[in-house]
Amino acid sequence: MQYKKSDVSDNYFGTIVPDPYRWLEDDNAPEVIAWVKEENKKTEDFLSKISFRGELKKRLEEIWDYEKRSGLFKAGNFYYFFRTEGLQNQSIMYRQSGNIKAESSPEVFFDPNKLSADGTTALKNLAFSKDGKYMAYSVSGSGSDWEEIFVFDAEKKADTGEHIHWVKFSNIAWYKDGFFYSSYDAPDKGKSLTEKNEFQKLKYHKLGTKESDDLLIFEDKDHPLRSFSASTTEDEKTLLLTAFEVGSEGNMLFVADLSEGLPKCSHCFKQYNTHFNDSVWPLETENGFLYLLTNKQAPFYRVVKTSLNNISEKSIDEVIPQKDCLLSSAALCGGKLLTVYLRDVQDEAFICDLDGKNSTKINLPANGSISFSGTRKNEDSLFFNFTSYTTPNKIIRYDIKTNSLTDFFVPAIPINTGDFKCEQVFFKSKDGTKIPMHIVSKKDIKLDGSNPTIMYGYGGFAISLPPAFSAARMAFLEKGGIFACVNLRGGLEYGEAWHSAGKKMKKQNVFDDFIAAGEYLIEHKYTSAKKLAIQGGSNGGLLIGAVTNQRPDLFAVAIPQVGVLDMLRYQHFTIGWAWVDEYGSSEDSKEMFEYLYAYSPLHNVKEGVNYPSIMVCTGDHDDRVVPAHSFKYAQALHDTYKGENPILIRITEKAGHGAGKPTAKIIEETADIYAFIFKQTGHKI
Repeated sequence: MQYKKSDVSDNYFGTIVPDPYRWLEDDNAPEVIAWVKEENKKTEDFLSKISFRGELKKRLEEIWDYEKRSGLFKAGNFYYFFRTEGLQNQSIMYRQSGNIKAESSPEVFFDPNKLSADGTTALKNLAFSKDGKYMAYSVSGSGSDWEEIFVFDAEKKADTGEHIHWVKFSNIAWYKDGFFYSSYDAPDKGKSLTEKNEFQKLKYHKLGTKESDDLLIFEDKDHPLRSFSASTTEDEKTLLLTAFEVGSEGNMLFVADLSEGLPKCSHCFKQYNTHFNDSVWPLETENGFLYLLTNKQAPFYRVVKTSLNNISEKSIDEVIPQKDCLLSSAALCGGKLLTVYLRDVQDEAFICDLDGKNSTKINLPANGSISFSGTRKNEDSLFFNFTSYTTPNKIIRYDIKTNSLTDFFVPAIPINTGDFKCEQVFFKSKDGTKIPMHIVSKKDIKLDGSNPTIMYGYGGFAISLPPAFSAARMAFLEKGGIFACVNLRGGLEYGEAWHSAGKKMKKQNVFDDFIAAGEYLIEHKYTSAKKLAIQGGSNGGLLIGAVTNQRPDLFAVAIPQVGVLDMLRYQHFTIGWAWVDEYGSSEDSKEMFEYLYAYSPLHNVKEGVNYPSIMVCTGDHDDRVVPAHSFKYAQALHDTYKGENPILIRITEKAGHGAGKPTAKIIEETADIYAFIFKQTGHKI
């Protein structure tokens, strides 16, 4: 089918840039709906001819079919956790009281699988009232970032009837008989997935009242692109409001005293800082002080405290000075301070007094990643999640008084993880910077260049990629595949300097790092250019699109998922404006425009290039990185590339950016990706 190209162009500082695929930005237009249908049919026709596609899906279902649990947290008299039995689309929320044991028989508290028949409505966020009697929770449909908030009576195990709309990027923070949340005005009809989000507001909802009666607590009429996230301290005496602004590296912190009731206006808040130059994350209050995690004058972060009577970044005491590696998280618990550091992409944990003294290392079971849940100031124990590339997520109970760890729940996975190994290597990028990479494979793998390999990366937004287990990945590895995860600049593995080295006009460093990683894998015989596949999602999708254009000879297969691929117009869609600090904008300056134009995946698809096999993946309800990015990029490849390698786009229906995607859809997509990679690398399974 032939489609008429848009006769539209944009003028960027005197450079005229045609945009023939502008018509694909209107996802509700009949011609776009027809295009999606046709592209999915072409993709399905290709994938259906892969003989082992069904076998891969079956094996994924087998490996995925085991019990998974989250860490526990306490609310009222109960401990709550999430559990997934095998192939359930969404995790079920359970609770139990008394002597907590993994083998106990908890009761089902809340089942998100009942929110929709097809599992595409997902639980996104939740918070309990201080007494544990009510749970406010938000859900999203089809993977959208838009959320709706409901309230659940914990005793009756039933909704109260409250319903709040147009919530996005919001926390839920309880105060007495209500809670704070952040929302936007309703978008224009038919534009909820594309319209720019501006003027977020903080509101307070009191139980038993209408949404229209919710109180406006905080807004900023002068700055449309600011967003706000609220939390309350355990004693509900302090409201903590973090503010973010497009084009800024850090955040501001506003603090309100709740001991006398709700703040009457935005001016009733005290400001800890008056700029966005640094990041500051509130932890908790104790003994009249507010504890904070900040990178001000500490690129690797430190813990400080400020008096509640004189809240200011100019009036602080240092509690834990920065070390030579990243302080990634901290919490007050059991009268102590718990800290987690990331050293060469491996977690280290410590416990110390509230003044930072008497620090003791917590002996983790192995190299890997931890996260903690349910920390409380006066609780003497808490639960860790521990995982690595070869260790399924297990729950560990930590006794603060004795500094001891006890396995609480260890999953029984239907595969012998002892058959696999993980090694960490370091290599030099184009400019000589040392870059870490984890390589996972079977122990008996032969380094002869014949192994199909997936190289994965992200490289942006100060997001680190620590070791994590994936059951699905095991299905690829057991068939003789190798998985390599590159910790690129743009992440936060080595602090803010590492992040800054991969943003705006240094973004090319990220692409150079990834290309150097591929060259390392080939040079050391892990794989070859004919066997190397690359994969990344969101900002990682941009990475895949960019390096595919820059080094098409280095890779056999490219899988850009929900990628940011139109770098000249991304800021005009939904929350895209919030990424300007990371990427810069084509409208900032001539210099910035030229830099973006030079690597934008959509604008650098060239004729006469022998592209690798490409399968673009997106969701039709992605309202974070709108599907138009993938649509336009795929059509540009169709119109330009005349070679023999397949160029496909896989568009998942009723799916968004990834969060909350049901298990069935994840397995189907993963099976298709692995089948495509194995086929296009000529690997027999």
